[in-house]
Amino acid sequence: MSNTLAVATVTEALRQQIAQSLAPDIPFAVDVAARKPPTDPPAEPTITVFLYQVTPNASLRNMDAPTRAADGTVLTRPSTALDLHYLISFYGDEAELVPQRLLGCVVRTLHENPVLSKAMIEAAAEQPYLQGTDLADAPQRVRFTPTALDIDDTSKLWGMLYQNNTPYALSLIYQGIAVMIDGRSTPVEPKPVKTRTVHAVPEAG
Repeated sequence: MSNTLAVATVTEALRQQIAQSLAPDIPFAVDVAARKPPTDPPAEPTITVFLYQVTPNASLRNMDAPTRAADGTVLTRPSTALDLHYLISFYGDEAELVPQRLLGCVVRTLHENPVLSKAMIEAAAEQPYLQGTDLADAPQRVRFTPTALDIDDTSKLWGMLYQNNTPYALSLIYQGIAVMIDGRSTPVEPKPVKTRTVHAVPEAG
């Protein structure tokens, strides 16, 4: 369970994981940015990590229901489970196949280390804009899995981006499963159950 900084923390942790995985296979500097694909594709080696969709996690969405008693008393802290969908795009000199080389590194990294470790999350939390995140203490770790989009879904995704003058780029889709965000309500301690003692009194003879 974690607070409202959880989603942003996952994005930054993923960005850092990708950036740190490129050496020694990539012998040149690469800009790894958490942003949507650029409208003007950069000539320099670049990887963008874009959170383009967030959906409820189907298997965890009802874990906390019901959270209140009939009188409105909070029984359990409400939480919501989310899956994060990332578009990871690659840019660079096509003549030297830079985008494909970058893609290969990312595929290997997320296959070898698909789960965000506590250390990765704590490193991401050092960013000043993520101070106060408590994702590292969450019992459930976020796991990244590749997602295969068919031609129709791929066309819809890039068609949406192209409406903002963003041209297609070599890309991967990964899904982060799952992020739990806690509500702010504090559960009320249940009142102790009163016990009734029954004594048997023998009849007078």
